[in-house]
Amino acid sequence: MQYALLIYGDEKVWESRDEQEQQANHERHARFMAMLRERGAMLGGEELARSANATTVRNTDRVGVTDGPYAETAEQLGGFYLIEAADLDAALEIARQLPEPIVEVRPVVMHPETGS
Repeated sequence: MQYALLIYGDEKVWESRDEQEQQANHERHARFMAMLRERGAMLGGEELARSANATTVRNTDRVGVTDGPYAETAEQLGGFYLIEAADLDAALEIARQLPEPIVEVRPVVMHPETGS
């Protein structure tokens, strides 16, 4: 099964880190990605631009476009990994190794009829 590991954090905390702390975090992620590759579990993933760069499209009664993230929250979505895992327990075991304090694990819905 495929799972998305969604990484949440406080952007202000990230921005307050000095260059050495940010580099150490990047190195922890590099080790995490190497572990995923060794297991054959790495399908993709990226760091996302800060939420201030987001644009939200609301398809409700009236279609609207708004600069900024979908909602004001203490934590923002900062990045994701797309992994392959046998089941939720295996995905959670992998997620626990991520060097981030908040990780949401969400199964990917497959649609065989559309090839995805």
